[in-house]
Amino acid sequence: MTTITQSITEYERLLSNENKFYHTISPLVTTTEVTEDEDTNPNTPVEAEPLSDIPLPPPSNVPTEVLSVDKNTPDHHVPRDPRLIRLTGVHPFNVEPPLTTLFNEGFLTPPELFYVRNHGAVPQVRDEDIPSWDISIEGLVQNPITLSFKQILSEFDQITAPVTMVCAGNRRKEQNQVRKSKGFSWGAAGVSTALFTGPMMADIIKRAKPLRKAKFVCMEGADKLPNGYYGTSVKLNWVMDANRGIMLAHKMNGESLTPDHGRPLRVVVPGQIGGRSVKWLKKLIITDKPSDNWYHIYDNRVLPTMITPEQSAQEPKWWTDDRYAIYDLNVNSAAAYPQHDEQLRLSTAGATYSVRGYAYGGGGRRINRVEISLDKGRSWRLANIEYPEDKYRDFESNLFGGRVDMYWREASFCWCFWNLDIAIADLKESDAILIRAMDESLNIQPRDMYWSVLGMMNNPWFRVAIIKESDDVIRFEHPTQPALLPGGWMERVKKAGGDLTNGNWGEKSSDDVDSPAENQQPTEEINMKKEGVNRGISIEELKAHDSPTEPWFVVNGEVYDGTKFLEGHPGGAQSIISAAATDASEEFLAIHSETAKAMMPDYHIGTLDEKAREILKNDSQDSSSSQTLDEIFLQPKIWKKAELCSKKSVSWDTRIFTFKLEHESQKLGLPTGQHLMVKLKDASSESIIRSYTPISETDQIGFLDILIKIYFDTETSKGGKMTMALEKLNIGDKVDIKGPIGKLTYTGDGRVLLNDKERRVKSFRMICGGSGITPIFQVLRGVMQNPADPTECVVLDGNRLEEDILCREELDAFTATGDPRCKIIHTLTKPSKEWKGLTGRISEDLLKQYAAPSEQSLALICGPPGMESSAKKILLAQGWDENDLVFF
Repeated sequence: MTTITQSITEYERLLSNENKFYHTISPLVTTTEVTEDEDTNPNTPVEAEPLSDIPLPPPSNVPTEVLSVDKNTPDHHVPRDPRLIRLTGVHPFNVEPPLTTLFNEGFLTPPELFYVRNHGAVPQVRDEDIPSWDISIEGLVQNPITLSFKQILSEFDQITAPVTMVCAGNRRKEQNQVRKSKGFSWGAAGVSTALFTGPMMADIIKRAKPLRKAKFVCMEGADKLPNGYYGTSVKLNWVMDANRGIMLAHKMNGESLTPDHGRPLRVVVPGQIGGRSVKWLKKLIITDKPSDNWYHIYDNRVLPTMITPEQSAQEPKWWTDDRYAIYDLNVNSAAAYPQHDEQLRLSTAGATYSVRGYAYGGGGRRINRVEISLDKGRSWRLANIEYPEDKYRDFESNLFGGRVDMYWREASFCWCFWNLDIAIADLKESDAILIRAMDESLNIQPRDMYWSVLGMMNNPWFRVAIIKESDDVIRFEHPTQPALLPGGWMERVKKAGGDLTNGNWGEKSSDDVDSPAENQQPTEEINMKKEGVNRGISIEELKAHDSPTEPWFVVNGEVYDGTKFLEGHPGGAQSIISAAATDASEEFLAIHSETAKAMMPDYHIGTLDEKAREILKNDSQDSSSSQTLDEIFLQPKIWKKAELCSKKSVSWDTRIFTFKLEHESQKLGLPTGQHLMVKLKDASSESIIRSYTPISETDQIGFLDILIKIYFDTETSKGGKMTMALEKLNIGDKVDIKGPIGKLTYTGDGRVLLNDKERRVKSFRMICGGSGITPIFQVLRGVMQNPADPTECVVLDGNRLEEDILCREELDAFTATGDPRCKIIHTLTKPSKEWKGLTGRISEDLLKQYAAPSEQSLALICGPPGMESSAKKILLAQGWDENDLVFF
């Protein structure tokens, strides 16, 4: 006997007519029993079961408009809900809903609020493409087959089941607060639940007849990514076990899958991390080993806690050890109420407050208790638990075109909700609400965090801090807020210098001794004044030296003559000229080292008088961060605001930041070889200023792209102040930009302006490391884009790993043409076994071979200080003139 729902019949009609698939199919619960031996009218419904006892999806409001932020991305075809919190900038699309909004929707999450984890662009599947969508079942099978989407709907028994899906990164922001992992910052809403409809994967695979030695099912989607198509694997015996419920799905909550959730077909692996549920499914490959897909190996793993990000990058063995792969979810819980930053007025709050939240387990194991503590875990209270999933176990009819078949299944694949009424008086006396859950196998959330390189499966006790705002008001703080959103007790404690790993949630206990930082003496301020110089300088005298030949500038009220800087300043003469007759305190102090400050007495000529200080202060306020809509964006003496509109991850620690200029037709105004300065404030409102070279075309209009390597905190050193501040920027945030600066400008055809003096060159020897490629790349591109430019370029690029090579695609494109003007050599200090290029540092031998001195040649050098110093020493020893070495 074959059961065919009216929904499937409707789907077949839609397929044959090539109608649209995104229409909502009504929640049909009627079924038609069709027996091959009977003459039965297939349109005669059997009496339906009432729906009142089971949770049905909340009304959905599926977006139909593409958001403006997505229109210039590869996902320009995907409508989305603007309430979703973007975790990785504009693209790729990785989001979670606001936690309270998610919780208030109840047991089932509408698709538009369901969290999304995308590794790249969403495949564009049009309505007319769906009838021809197919999947292949291949590998260790007797009967390799390809099934069409229509066959999957019509030839296999359809099941509807509620499943909670969870990203393995849920709550990762907490780990990133302790120490930055390689993953982006999920809050506590990387979890959602839906009714999924489709056939069991076992039924599909049985038709292909797996061979005896088959052990795994490898899955592959249609999403093409930098390292191939996304894929992963699970064990074959799990797939064939009906109690594990592994299925293919074409519907969520009775509606066709949306693009972000795998339209038109995806895998659903209940009880396991979301990364195993492949979207846009195209292949099922039966194998005797786990998947060798790049994303199966280098994603969704919990490496041992002592393995650092650097060690994991240098030692691939950690990634290939399947013991560290994640499959089943672990026990986890979080509080939705009280909300983050919720305030409670004690005098009007009543007698009790209802603390509420969610909990989930993994592998089908049921959560059997949730406990609350108000005294740092010394005593616990048992919360009430609701299991909405259980209401489906007694439902024996069809729902949304699939049979609800749960009466026999003991596994629990959904979240549950907990609550506990707590006396207001008890909350007033407590400093935090602690929550922990336990499953039926007695797996319990740990007290402390298990930090790991990818920051996955974070599940320590969920702690809501209680802050006494006044005698009558308390405020609640969650651990973190998702993405770059500020807030949370972890951020507050860390900013205050607390140790989040001290066993007391970073709070200082009475047993703590003063930290070394509290006992340190203040750093002695470097004196930048020349002894005996007491000359007063008027505003008229200062303004008279607004000159490219005799520039005077001001730092902290003291006047310095920059004339002697013009020739040898590392930033080039323009950086001094741009500061002429201005107060350069902010940028000078933000950029220059203690060594540079110690040199300043040699250039000190006097002190501004009081009247001059006041005038200069007013001038600075009038010109700072000007919003004048000039034809050219960059102004040498005025900070201009640019808005962050995109942040793209190139690797785990490298980003491309795209900034929008003041208007769409505005030119940047940056000559080839020059840089610009970026200024922003850190958490303490201190200005940070650094110089960068954009990688966007010099004639690009309205936007600029800057490639930046993020230097995160490590166990032995602090991260980069500027790069970590940039990492925290939200889309829409603005930075100040000024320029151009730099000692070198390439004007084309072998002509170079070096400190404003023209030189002719026949060749460049370009030596770089890491993100030092950016100024090198700009000059190289200036040469290569002009076929008539005769200048020869040799690039020697040093990195640790192959994935550290930046601008790789663009560099390869220059050499792919066979143009004799361009030669690019890469060398790696930590190569993989597959690396076929040079290995080791940029050494004396390499420089002798590829960067020997020659007539009318310049050496352009940019990289880490150690590399630059070593290169300078070697090149000078090999016969280069110091005037022919240019350090960016």
